[in-house]
Amino acid sequence: MLSTVEKVLFLKSIDLFSQISGDNLAEVALIATEESRDAGEEILAEGELGEALYLVLEGKIRLHQGDKAIAELGERECLGEMALLDPRPELGSATAATAAQLLRISRYDFQELLAQSPEIALAVIKVLSRRLRDAAR
Repeated sequence: MLSTVEKVLFLKSIDLFSQISGDNLAEVALIATEESRDAGEEILAEGELGEALYLVLEGKIRLHQGDKAIAELGERECLGEMALLDPRPELGSATAATAAQLLRISRYDFQELLAQSPEIALAVIKVLSRRLRDAAR
């Protein structure tokens, strides 16, 4: 298991959390739980409401719609980030391509944290806005 300090260092290396101060990252680290998934195990199901953000500590995650592969994620990549802010049905599925270690941040816990620390919300919004601008180019 990762210590809180190790989680903070890991979170700081993730683009989505890169603009958040160390103290606020410690708060995020406290709500992040570790999960292990076996190869072939489903993480997100297409059409189900997204309830959490997952960060890949180790392993590979396959994103797909039915049998059609969309992408493969590895260490320090995340999936389900939109679920933190907007609980809509997932557009695709995510399955562990190999045994994987993940950090999970639930929408409920994250939204409670945002209510207490709006600066976290502003930092996440900045990153998401930058991503949208980059995608539009």
